[in-house]
Amino acid sequence: MQFSYLNRLRALREEKGLTQLKTAEVLGISPRTYCDYENGKLSIPVRTLVRLAAYYDVSVDYIAAVSNIRSVFPRL
Repeated sequence: MQFSYLNRLRALREEKGLTQLKTAEVLGISPRTYCDYENGKLSIPVRTLVRLAAYYDVSVDYIAAVSNIRSVFPRL
């Protein structure tokens, strides 16, 4: 089954047992904005995408559904 990035984003959030509200708090954005990201109404800025990848400890490619390989977030 091929996942879109919207499904992947939601699945990662639910895996951690987080609500959209809590995820928005972690990112420092409004709950409405996060909801709009997850529903595809707004594009996710690169900076936010990187923060999500770091928080979930997965690669940006994985969140973006470019890859189904769940690589860890690269740390320098």
